[in-house]
Amino acid sequence: MKFQENVSLADQTNFKIGGPTKYFFVTRSKKDLIEAIKKIKKFKIPFYVLGGGNNVLALDRGYNGLIIKIANFQFLIRNCRIHAGAGLNLAKLINLTADKSLTGLEWAAGIPGTVGGAVYGNAQAFGNKMSEIVKEVEVFNIKTSRVRTFKKRDCKFSEKESIFKKKKNLIILSVILELKRGNKNNIERKIKKHISFRKKNQPLKFPSAGSVFVNQLGKPASSYLIDRAGLKGRKIGAAQVSEKHAGFIINKGGAKARDVLKLIKIIKKEVKKKFKVSLKEEIQIIK
Repeated sequence: MKFQENVSLADQTNFKIGGPTKYFFVTRSKKDLIEAIKKIKKFKIPFYVLGGGNNVLALDRGYNGLIIKIANFQFLIRNCRIHAGAGLNLAKLINLTADKSLTGLEWAAGIPGTVGGAVYGNAQAFGNKMSEIVKEVEVFNIKTSRVRTFKKRDCKFSEKESIFKKKKNLIILSVILELKRGNKNNIERKIKKHISFRKKNQPLKFPSAGSVFVNQLGKPASSYLIDRAGLKGRKIGAAQVSEKHAGFIINKGGAKARDVLKLIKIIKKEVKKKFKVSLKEEIQIIK
């Protein structure tokens, strides 16, 4: 087992921001991951588990530890059930299920990242959530060095949350999803509709980490509040609150993590001041 050294995190995240990580390792199987974890526990090396690199921000100084990139792409489709490795690309899974005339994932079309990441953050769009189709999650517990199967109730899903987001000692290995039989033409039409909506309404031409803040139940969308606070287009360095969708902070080219963090601080302060709403970050900071 060989770890790479001084790998740029800007190259590993959709934000295209971040310094180098001291060590970097790509796991392509459950065995790879477990062996890597055992090794770093032995040498007491700090680590961070990375999926598709979508909803994260790496700091300018980089990371003084090991980044473990989950890249287990295995999958098995049997009837309406899908057993997918955590590293499987979400877009690929959507295409695979559409080809099999399985419905229930169309809403996720256009969401970047991996299956594991979608479960970790309970991804949602168009009134649907990842938690609605999850049956089981295979998990490696770092503290006990054991693999365990979590039923849906064990995952403690909530708004853009799960037990995996709260307890960093739990690493998602694979997921079992339950879909339904559907009409292939209708499924493909929905997928195209959702992708078209994203292209029209989101700043996909620029690097970003997706939605920066969690929408809170019973309160206006964070993007609406940011827009009403007059923050659309606010810029620090090369980081900017998108003029197309205020819920996104985009990298206009060469943005630094410190610029993004300053913008986040300003947004939270202004929204709190004008609307008495405390915004909560959805993006994860690698630190």
